[in-house]
Amino acid sequence: MQLDVVTLFPDWFDWFRSQRHVANALARGLDLRTHALRDHTPLSGGQVDDTPFGGGAGMVLRVDVMDAALRAIYGTDPTDLRHQRRVIALTPGGRMLDDGYVDELAAEPAVTLLCGRYEGFDERIVQHFASDTLSVGRYVLSGGELAAMVVADAVIRKLPGALGHAGSAVEESFSPALGGNPEYPHYTRPADFRGWRVPEILLSGHHEEIRTWRRARSQERGGTP
Repeated sequence: MQLDVVTLFPDWFDWFRSQRHVANALARGLDLRTHALRDHTPLSGGQVDDTPFGGGAGMVLRVDVMDAALRAIYGTDPTDLRHQRRVIALTPGGRMLDDGYVDELAAEPAVTLLCGRYEGFDERIVQHFASDTLSVGRYVLSGGELAAMVVADAVIRKLPGALGHAGSAVEESFSPALGGNPEYPHYTRPADFRGWRVPEILLSGHHEEIRTWRRARSQERGGTP
């Protein structure tokens, strides 16, 4: 998989690359690339944004700057690029990220994440360059970089070999294996701490009964019968 991030702050992702599951995925063929938007601006002084038409506070990332960057990175018209790979504008008003969306992206051979900044994108970037929009929640961040890491982390966990145990990403919160419900509770040693005991079923060694108990607790957390 090729996972690209177009950002004003590519160095933010150095720490992200060093995380074990990301390093595992990189070793198994993940191509995680960051592209500095400012390196490709056609404007003087490294300008990438401008004041919004109609007035208002803040600055807006310019459509001509994003056009120049995507052309330089991919060697094609950005309006055609979105038909060749998933190009996702990270924006608070976008499609909400969930496990199904992550599965979609993890199945793609190539994904590009566009990080907004300031007041966000000139809307023409979203309309004409992006194939998708994505939001990590109904709140506002200072930029798309943290959202891009959230998306990348969720996707990379789905890739073969990223996690130490192959089953770790199968039966977890919101997965199809749990019917879309949150994961069941976990316990470890000591079995009794300050009088708070681990449920006896988990100490029983009866794997089928444990599996049934866990599914029931997951369903309770999800509010399903």
